[in-house]
Amino acid sequence: MLEDRATAVSSPTQWPAVYPKGYAVVDVETTGLARDDRIISAAVYRLDERGEVEDHWYTLVNPERDPGPVWIHGLTSEVLEGAPLFADVAEEFAARLDGRVLVAHNAVFDWQMIAREYARARREAPVRQRLCTIALSKELGLPLPNFKLESLAAHYGVVQQRAHHALDDARVLAEAFRPSLRAAAAGGLRLPLLECRPLTEWSDRPVPRQSTGGPGGYGGYRQSSWRPSRKRPACPYPNPGRYEDGKHLKQGMRVAFSGDTSTDRELLEDRATEAGLHVASSISRLTSLLVTNDPDSGTSKVVKARQFGTPIVDEAAFGQLLRDVEPADG
Repeated sequence: MLEDRATAVSSPTQWPAVYPKGYAVVDVETTGLARDDRIISAAVYRLDERGEVEDHWYTLVNPERDPGPVWIHGLTSEVLEGAPLFADVAEEFAARLDGRVLVAHNAVFDWQMIAREYARARREAPVRQRLCTIALSKELGLPLPNFKLESLAAHYGVVQQRAHHALDDARVLAEAFRPSLRAAAAGGLRLPLLECRPLTEWSDRPVPRQSTGGPGGYGGYRQSSWRPSRKRPACPYPNPGRYEDGKHLKQGMRVAFSGDTSTDRELLEDRATEAGLHVASSISRLTSLLVTNDPDSGTSKVVKARQFGTPIVDEAAFGQLLRDVEPADG
């Protein structure tokens, strides 16, 4: 673990009083992208309210399984063997996040991985809001060729030294976030903050550790298992149309989800499928209902739902509706 402190430098910018008082710029490297994948390294740069670095921290994490795409992150089973388990670093990690806005590039991914690790450890991460630097870049209208971290770094002249290394990626993001934050403050922009909901229910599939000796000594991890696709069975019922407020859901209705949920998303989708509903990955004029805890987030699904007049309910209301789904006609 590493830690360092830097002297904060004040900025002459008139600072919006509603802006957060501190940030935790986070990057995690993982065994893959699925919900049962694990964190194998994590880094946090703590910043003050104006984006100046206060300190930083880094740790490896033993995932107790195959490390995944070693050709990307470079962390082999041998390197991770003596690393602490997530439960061993959960308290210190939490102390770095406590009372701050979590900042990450594609923040929903980092937050979901962190929330799942805390759920496994039967704890809760002390994070209430997150800020995605991709969303902030869009708000600022930055002339980027794409929204990769390296493009944001190049825009601000930040030099990457070790791509896909959590500590260096967090450093790069912290250095790129500072001028973005100041530009937003100077323009009086509303920061694209989203709520972080901890998981309240968790289910995990055991993933066995694979023996070393695979291609390149990477533990025999197959790239095809890195992005497992999960195909749900087709809904056997016809779509009866849109949900109407005050009435019951009906088998065959097309339901879409957007944003964080306190119940793990796949568990929630499983419940909807078991109730006879069609889980949709996008919004169309045929969508019966959108479930989101942040109807003002401005995500593409929320925007389309409002354009099409699709009803919107939050997770709690949806949970109540799932208790009494009407059978399909016939």
